[in-house]
Amino acid sequence: MATIAIKNEFITVIIIFSVEPERQQELIDTITEFLQIVKQQPGFVSANIHKSIDGVKVANYAQWQSQADYENFINNSQVQAKSAKIRAFKPDSHIYEVVISSSKAGTPKIKQGQYITHFAEFRMQPANQPLMIKLAKENIGKAMELPGLISANFHRSLDGTRVINYGQWLDQETIENLKQQPGFGTDSPYWEGIAENEHHLYEVVLTVPNDT
Repeated sequence: MATIAIKNEFITVIIIFSVEPERQQELIDTITEFLQIVKQQPGFVSANIHKSIDGVKVANYAQWQSQADYENFINNSQVQAKSAKIRAFKPDSHIYEVVISSSKAGTPKIKQGQYITHFAEFRMQPANQPLMIKLAKENIGKAMELPGLISANFHRSLDGTRVINYGQWLDQETIENLKQQPGFGTDSPYWEGIAENEHHLYEVVLTVPNDT
């Protein structure tokens, strides 16, 4: 299983695909096949494949030893030639660092069948990213008061255009309760005017290296 690098001892690469529900499993199978090559690359740490419960997203939460290792992988033409089928699904890929982490269960881990995962994707102009992170820090305490929220982990993309909260929940009911909290629902959320938000619920379907 993977441990979220809350001290940024690894770099995090989050890749999110939008997909038609009838092709979600096809994409997962394609990624799984390609990971047999990826896991052999220098600097690879982990890949963690998530599928959205509504069928329209697939996410890979990946870790590498360093940005140089990841860039060597990206620039390896022989390896990348074998990823053409995946790239046809138009992945949204960015390099991230963890900037906020709060957990009720120690250092957060990614494991199949353990929690419901919530990817909250915030998209913004780079000039707005520092304010988005500041607002997230101000509001995370309120969210963590909910009994079913196990961890919240905010990541900022190095290019300034994304902030992603990787949240772990015991059940969907608690997530619905969060939407009723001031600043989190559709009525004037705390990121209004700063970022656009899209969020989906996921389950972990594959971890490489495998869960132990």
